[in-house]
Amino acid sequence: MNGPAAERRVAYIVTRFPKLTETFVLFEILALQRAGVAVDLFALVRHREAVRHPEADRLISSVRFPSVPRVVVDQARWLARAPRRYLGTWRDVVVGNRKSIKFLVRAVVTMPVAASFALHMRREGVEHMHAHWATHGALAAFVVHRLTGIPYSFTAHAHDIYVQRPMLERKIAEAAFVVTISDYNVRFLGDLYPDQVEKLRMVRCGVDLSVFRAGRPTDLSAPPIIVCVASLQPQKGHRVLLDALHLLRGRGIDLSCVLVGDGPEREALIANAERLGLRDAVTFAGSQPQGRVAEILQAADVAIQPSITLPSGKMEGIPVALMEALASGLPVVASRLSGIPELVRHEETGLLVPEGDAPALADALERLLLDGSLRERLSDAGRQAVVRQYDLDENAERLRDLIVASFGARSRQSPDR
Repeated sequence: MNGPAAERRVAYIVTRFPKLTETFVLFEILALQRAGVAVDLFALVRHREAVRHPEADRLISSVRFPSVPRVVVDQARWLARAPRRYLGTWRDVVVGNRKSIKFLVRAVVTMPVAASFALHMRREGVEHMHAHWATHGALAAFVVHRLTGIPYSFTAHAHDIYVQRPMLERKIAEAAFVVTISDYNVRFLGDLYPDQVEKLRMVRCGVDLSVFRAGRPTDLSAPPIIVCVASLQPQKGHRVLLDALHLLRGRGIDLSCVLVGDGPEREALIANAERLGLRDAVTFAGSQPQGRVAEILQAADVAIQPSITLPSGKMEGIPVALMEALASGLPVVASRLSGIPELVRHEETGLLVPEGDAPALADALERLLLDGSLRERLSDAGRQAVVRQYDLDENAERLRDLIVASFGARSRQSPDR
């Protein structure tokens, strides 16, 4: 690997690894490595799932996970070497998260793990940290920065900035820069923290265009196959989708629907499908690795993302599944919320509907199923939009360039004497 990042060490901090639904983290790391960045991966929690991406196996042996005995010993080291800085960081972390029991508990767990990681990073000569999610990952990077002076950045996505935002302004203020995935998020954060707007950068999540490729026939399957790739969580809007499918059935439109993903809504959604008389038409395919998702998309006719905003304010950013569907040459229907219209431009690269509106969703699906020329026009334009703006390697190179520009910003702290 050649270039300005080839011999500089960058630490990546994630909350859980490997996590199937966070494909964007895994494949961004691999893309950064291809772009010449030496990445050391640190995970706050070792995540265990029945299904995982085979590509994660390339990283798992080198991931730094917390070891309880090591974490305990490392707290004693910090108390001996830099007690004022260590205890001051503890104070800031507790005070900054005190308004939420959930975040306070997580912060109390994250602080000692991050302090342990800090000693390892300092020994290994890490020169920059990048974390994913503005909550726990960014908190860990903040702690390491406070203890060692190593500069950090983080990527903000969706629920981590839309709902509860413990210490977010402080995390942004002390970061070298902050990446977020959409223009919508840049405006959102800029409105919240106008004094920090110069720290904000937009780097889109990307998809591997060699994996998600167009080329399926434009003729509909019999019956047409609608696919939704999304974890089975309330904000994904599956209940609205089932209601829309029920309406289409009532109009005499025969179709099948494949739901790829798993989650806490699974049993309720199965019961809802049975109540609506859709159990024979809806397949719950469960969690799938990236390669299998690509195959399912190749066999489908239309992709849908019926996202909704929950009463708490929790909602999507720009679902990577939408990018994958468009890259695969599928026409898409999605909800008009958050940053989604940046990718799905109504009547240009897809169809947008009001969130939570089952009749509007049914109408949009019916249009696509009955109009072959519309499907072809939208799928062609959608694929080109992804190629132009959401290519994984190109966006990884943008992030690499931001990280490289931060080298030299380090201001190491010296231990208390």
